[in-house]
Amino acid sequence: MLDWHVNIAFPLLTSFIVTYFAIPKIIHFSKVSRLFVFGGGRNSHEGGIPIFGGVAIFAGLLFSLIFWTKLEEIQFILVSLIIVFFIGIIDDLLSLSPLKKLIGQLSSILVLIYLSDLKIDSMHGMFNIWVLPEWISVLFTVFVVVVITNAYNLIDGIDGLAAGLGAISSLFFGVIFLFNEDYQYAIISFTLFGSLVAFLRYNFNPAIIFMGDTGSLVIGLILSVLSIRLINTGIDIPQYDFHFPNKGPFIAIVLLAIPLYDTFRVFFIRILSGYHPLHPDRNHIHHALLDLGLGHKRSSLILYVFTFLIVVLSYFMIDMSLGLSIFILTIIVLSCIAIPFILLQNKTRKSEK
Repeated sequence: MLDWHVNIAFPLLTSFIVTYFAIPKIIHFSKVSRLFVFGGGRNSHEGGIPIFGGVAIFAGLLFSLIFWTKLEEIQFILVSLIIVFFIGIIDDLLSLSPLKKLIGQLSSILVLIYLSDLKIDSMHGMFNIWVLPEWISVLFTVFVVVVITNAYNLIDGIDGLAAGLGAISSLFFGVIFLFNEDYQYAIISFTLFGSLVAFLRYNFNPAIIFMGDTGSLVIGLILSVLSIRLINTGIDIPQYDFHFPNKGPFIAIVLLAIPLYDTFRVFFIRILSGYHPLHPDRNHIHHALLDLGLGHKRSSLILYVFTFLIVVLSYFMIDMSLGLSIFILTIIVLSCIAIPFILLQNKTRKSEK
């Protein structure tokens, strides 16, 4: 049986403490070195804000995982994280092209697939497909990790949003893995939760530091790893007679609903408008909330609450077939995401009259 204090509380506290006390040092270093991001364009902030909060998040994760996990079980996950960390650092310093960032991400994903043996090998009956051929399994895993990592990167647009959504997701991942008695992944989840809660102390509105690509890419990769694990294992809690081994894909989408659906919606709109999918704009859900005058704090809190509501709603959909549950979830989330844009259009029309 799991020793809660040793296996969960200590990793959480370790990552929290390391991140919490590393951030002031990084802020001081950034001010001395004048490493800031400045407001303007799509950036909603004024003045210079340090962008290397991801270094503190990574430090908290790395120290905690080295101290408290069985390294032989996650060593290649750590290697993959280190690769992505350096990609993020270089991008924050020198601004890498999307192609170079993608190549770096692919190298980290291949480490996960071929050295950590972490890949999606079944569709769990979705479209009546079960076991995937090896080459399709590899390609699909690459696609999933790239989508999740970049969706998380794109949602990092206002104070506290990406860190808060990541903290909520990692908390629920941790609880699920805990009940599944999948303790190594529970530790990874709660370690990420600890780092993000510490980071939120400095990143919640008014933010005095951003996570940068260093943080968003690392966190996105970890959430990808947790998602793939959940997709493969599903939910199996014998003590509560709760057996849903094929519902891992549905729950993973639920826990990452806002970044995933918002990114797919924005990409779809850009393609229809004749733009490249990575063309920057202000069409994300958080931009609409800001334009409605809600501000960073209320916009982030609204999306936190929405995430919790999606999780609660998913409980009542767990008995449905996998395809039907994902379809209904998609309709609900996209409809709710559309509301701020509809309100914004109405507001614009009234102001033009």
